[in-house]
Amino acid sequence: MAGNQLGVLNALDVAKTQWYHFTAIIIAGMGFFTDAYDLFSISPVTKLLGRIYYHVDGAEKPGNLPPNVAAAVNGVAFCGTLAGQLFFGWLGDKLGRKHVYGMTLMLMVICSIASGLSFGHSAKGVIATLCFFRFWLGFGIGGDYPLSATIMSEYANKKTRGAFIAAVFAMQGFGILTGGIVALIVSAAFDHAFPAPSYELNPVASTVPEADYVWRIILMFGSVPAAMTYYWRMKMPETARYTALVAKNAKQAASDMSKVLQVDVLAEENRVEHESSNSFGLFTKKFARRHGLHLLGTSVCWFLLDIGYYSSNLFQKDIFSSIGWIPPAKTMNAIHEVYLVARAQTLIALCGTVPGYWFTVALIDYIGRFAIQLMGFFFMTVFMFALAIPYHHWTKRSNRIGFLVMYSLTFFFANFRTQRHHICCSSRDFSSKA
Repeated sequence: MAGNQLGVLNALDVAKTQWYHFTAIIIAGMGFFTDAYDLFSISPVTKLLGRIYYHVDGAEKPGNLPPNVAAAVNGVAFCGTLAGQLFFGWLGDKLGRKHVYGMTLMLMVICSIASGLSFGHSAKGVIATLCFFRFWLGFGIGGDYPLSATIMSEYANKKTRGAFIAAVFAMQGFGILTGGIVALIVSAAFDHAFPAPSYELNPVASTVPEADYVWRIILMFGSVPAAMTYYWRMKMPETARYTALVAKNAKQAASDMSKVLQVDVLAEENRVEHESSNSFGLFTKKFARRHGLHLLGTSVCWFLLDIGYYSSNLFQKDIFSSIGWIPPAKTMNAIHEVYLVARAQTLIALCGTVPGYWFTVALIDYIGRFAIQLMGFFFMTVFMFALAIPYHHWTKRSNRIGFLVMYSLTFFFANFRTQRHHICCSSRDFSSKA
């Protein structure tokens, strides 16, 4: 197989692990880090938004976002990701990965800041503005998310491609963890600086005016890692697979990879023309015959996983409240509630989410993609049924620890097998147009 492909691509496939591999992991991985932070940082502050903007004086309970508003605030960014994936995926094949990579990052920086600056003359105005900017934030994430994995797969060698792509994807776990830590720090600082009584003691004073800064700072912090990564992304050369096979510039591809690999790579213009004549597009019968089943199977598995995984991440706070791990909202002030929600989510990320990712990094090139996926799906199913069927059993105080252990394990196995999807599609050597 190696003898039939371009020399520059073969050089990438057989290259020894070098410093540039780790640089690419960090640069591409920070995309996943930022994506996860931006998507899930809304969860710890959702209840705070309800207490600030939907509290009714004299009510027996603190304010909550109406169900339709809560669904919009939590889900609008994911609507943006769907549109962003389709648009930037197409644009990445037209303009190149590097150019689009910069666009998505700047869009994320701008919309993260704008989300924190959401404005309006009323509660509806603020929430509408927030949803508008989070949609476009999701649009940028939708482009950044698949491009990060694609760039890493096009830089990686064959021997450790699974571990490298898994390592990039594992940065998502650190993004979720950082979101919880930032929420912890900000809420703790404001709770200390502006102490307030619980809702039971003083409903009006339990939500101090300064609480409005808490959610804004947490959301705006998502712009920091994205802005820090922009310079290094622009310094990366375009991937050789794109330059040679799509842009059909063998000389540039050879030059870029000679610098990256620190070896001499010959340009093969004639071979590029030959490869181009054998290429085929996504919406062709040839693609459907050769790769249609792989694409369908991978995308369906990913779709089914995300129903459980993203809903569990976004609505952790409600699960924690229902089993009594987080006390009733009326027993605390608004900022302290953010602190307790963030603490719970940070603990789950630390014990379940992050380890699941890195177990995959360590094992995927040893036990294989298929085995990891089967194990992940099987144990996710087991633990979710174990939590759901005897649900009332877990709501008892004495059984709370057992619930949290199994709940953490669902995240462990969700992430233990999640990355297999990216690796299956990204590492396959398609001889079609990118």
